[in-house]
Amino acid sequence: MDKETTERQEQDGRADFDFEVGRWKVRHRRLREWLKGATDWEAFEGIALSRKVLGGLGIIDEITNERASGPTQGMTVRLFDPQAQQWSIYITDNVHGTLTPPMIGGFQQGRGAFYAHEPIGGQHLLSRFLWMDITPTSYRWEQAFSADGGSTWETNWIQEHIRLPE
Repeated sequence: MDKETTERQEQDGRADFDFEVGRWKVRHRRLREWLKGATDWEAFEGIALSRKVLGGLGIIDEITNERASGPTQGMTVRLFDPQAQQWSIYITDNVHGTLTPPMIGGFQQGRGAFYAHEPIGGQHLLSRFLWMDITPTSYRWEQAFSADGGSTWETNWIQEHIRLPE
C-alpha cells in the first residue's frame, strides 16, 4: 500500500480507537439502579486489554472487573465500516453471553459519540456511549440512557482509564 493510501485510510476514521490499544486500569462508578432517579453508585476497578484486529478495521478489548459481588468479565468488539466511515460497537459479558445491538457513531474533535436503541428493563431505550478527555495515558468513558428519545439523559456508568505499562 502506498503512503498516500495509508494516510487517507488513517484520516477516514479507522484509527479513531488507536488510543485505546494497550493495558488499562479502569475505575468504575455505576448507578445501582437505572432510570429510577437513583443516586447510589457502586465503585469497583478492573483491568482491560485492547488490541487491533482485522488489519486495523477492528479493536477487541477484554476486561476483568473486581466487584463486591465477585469478578466479572466483559468483551467489546469494535468494527469500522470504511464505506460509511462509522464504527459499530458490540458488547458481551460472562453473565449474558450474547452481543448487544450495535452502538453506531464516530469521533469529532477528539470526542466519540455512539448511539443505539436497546432493550433495557422491558422497554427499548436510546443509549449513548461517550469517549472524552483522551490523552496518551488516560481517557473517560460514559454510558447514558434516555427514556424520552434523547431530550434528557441519565448517565449511569462512568469509567476512568489509566494506561498501564506493557
